[in-house]
Amino acid sequence: MPLRPRKIRKLSPDNGTNADTTSSSQQLVIAKPDPAKTSAAAATTTKYAKSKTNQQQLALAVPRIIARPLSSNGEVEIAIRHLRNADPLLASLIDIHPPPTFDSFHTPFLALTRSILYQQLAFKAGTSIYTRFIALCNGEAGVVPETVLALTPQQLRQIGVSGRKASYLHDLARKYQNGILSDSAIVNMDDKSLFTMLTMVNGIGSWSVHMFMIFSLHRPDVLPINNLGVRKGVQLLYSLEELPRPSQMDQLCEKWRPYRSVASWYLWRFVESKGAPSSAAAVAVGAALPPPQQDEQQQHQQQQPQLLDPLNSLINIGYSYYDINS
Repeated sequence: MPLRPRKIRKLSPDNGTNADTTSSSQQLVIAKPDPAKTSAAAATTTKYAKSKTNQQQLALAVPRIIARPLSSNGEVEIAIRHLRNADPLLASLIDIHPPPTFDSFHTPFLALTRSILYQQLAFKAGTSIYTRFIALCNGEAGVVPETVLALTPQQLRQIGVSGRKASYLHDLARKYQNGILSDSAIVNMDDKSLFTMLTMVNGIGSWSVHMFMIFSLHRPDVLPINNLGVRKGVQLLYSLEELPRPSQMDQLCEKWRPYRSVASWYLWRFVESKGAPSSAAAVAVGAALPPPQQDEQQQHQQQQPQLLDPLNSLINIGYSYYDINS
């Protein structure tokens, strides 16, 4: 019996009877972009790109100053010129005070040894002890770690060095002998690393390191933020109602980079010119220096300072550990 052919039903795209057909018949609606919004976004992008380009061009137009050691030929003059342009108020101090000099040269070990011996002593007393110490070492050339370690506390006591200072000298010498410190490493360290390493030595605190960096290594961009003399100078210079906190000093003195060492020197002179007593500021050539930073006094529990040496003499020995009590 012949099979009856089945009828094939055509499905119209506009008239489907099942769910799939109905779904496929729905048209996809694509939102057209708003011309106004597109234009605004493009303008914003262009503006940002131009701004970034301008910043890059400005950075190229104002090259970063690479400061050299302050003992380099002409570097102090460059520093003074930079500070004049950066800060008109500081420029007024530069006009009335002679420029600083940074011309002392000692090996780092000798300079650090001298600093420990002179700590919290009148300059005359310190010089007397230092002279006898040099004789024990057979001259300044003989002041090396091995020689210092060979000196007993009793020998050092006989020339006026206290037992505590003797322990500081031996700790410094041992760190040299063990390779923790060396003259070449100290000279080549960046400021932050140097600060960390030197404050590991017993008897050497933050003010000590800052003065060593300025007056022995002639580092150009050291700001003793804890020094009351420098802080008082900033307060007077900018007519601040209160003494700036150490945490505020970096921001207040940012414009002086990369010559904050020279700016600090002028602040010491400025405070002294205002008639501050020697117990209130680090001061200018020929004036008495203040006692050491209080945190170092507490840390090392040393005796109260006597009359202290003039800044010109301190520059000659490389630097000073003297600061005011805070």
